[in-house]
Parts: sequence; structure tokens; C-alpha cells
Amino acid sequence: MSIPNEPESGILLCGIMRQPEISRETIISRLENAFGPVAARSDEFPFSFTNYYEPEMGENILRSFLTFKKHISPDAQAETKLKTNEIESEFIKEGKRRVNLDPGLLTAHNLILTTGKDFSHRIYLQNGIFAEVTLMVNKGKLAPLPWTYADYRSDIVLDFFEKERQKFLTYRKQRK
Repeated sequence: MSIPNEPESGILLCGIMRQPEISRETIISRLENAFGPVAARSDEFPFSFTNYYEPEMGENILRSFLTFKKHISPDAQAETKLKTNEIESEFIKEGKRRVNLDPGLLTAHNLILTTGKDFSHRIYLQNGIFAEVTLMVNKGKLAPLPWTYADYRSDIVLDFFEKERQKFLTYRKQRK
């Protein structure tokens, strides 16, 4: 028999995609108002992995990632996604998104993203929100899975999140 226990918290993270006319700092400020101070920021780079978002967001989309100082329980992920949806809606113009926010959770074992879209590899959380393991630890470091988005497979993203995961592992060790 398995005995239920409380899950360990993880690092709150957020992917940002934005049109160039929307200030990254404005978005980060809104996210910090919602979730507290940012711990780390990735470099920003052109989102050139697919043209999927161009009909809605236009060309020249910029991509970056954040981690927050706040650690959250896995059961807070749906609430976090709903809050980022609210922030995204503040930047809608003429019915089109100009900002796309992808919140998630970075743990010792994986990186989990949340979404409002169901699919075979996603698990329903609550309130219309699903979760997927996007990266998992394999041979001691984060690695993609068959469904992992192309940008999350890139070295810049894998390196950023592995560095943050290592910090998290050090933090956990110090707390014990």
C-alpha cells in the first residue's frame, strides 16, 4: 500500500513570449506583483522554432524565461496558470495576444508546464488546467521528452533550467 504524503515544493518558473513593442520589464513587473521577486532571468532570444504563434502574435517574437524566489507546491500550479492568463489578457490588442506566459514548476526531478489544452500526455489538475512533464532528469541532468517543445530542447533553455535546478538542489541540501 502506498501512503499519501505531501509533495515537495519546487521553483516557480515562467516562460515569456512577447512582441517587441511590449517591454519585458513591464511584463516582469506584473509577474513580480503576482508572484514575488524574480530569482533568475535567461537571456532573451528570437523565437524562431516555429511560426505557430505568428498569426496571433506577429513576427519577431522574443523569448525568455524566469525563475522566482518563491517555491510553490505542485498543487498550486493551476492557480498560477490562471493568474498568468489574467496577466496575458492585459496585453491583448484587437483580440490578439501580444504576450504569452507559460508558468511551471522546476523540481529536483523535472520541469512541469501548465496549459489549458488537453492532450494524451497531459494530466488534468483543476479549473480547466492541465500539467505536463516537459523535461525530466536523465543521467543526472534535465532532458527533453518526445513531446517537448523545440525551444525547451535548445541548449540555451536546457542550460538555464539545469543551472537553476542545481541551485535548487544546493538549497534543499542546506535545509536538511
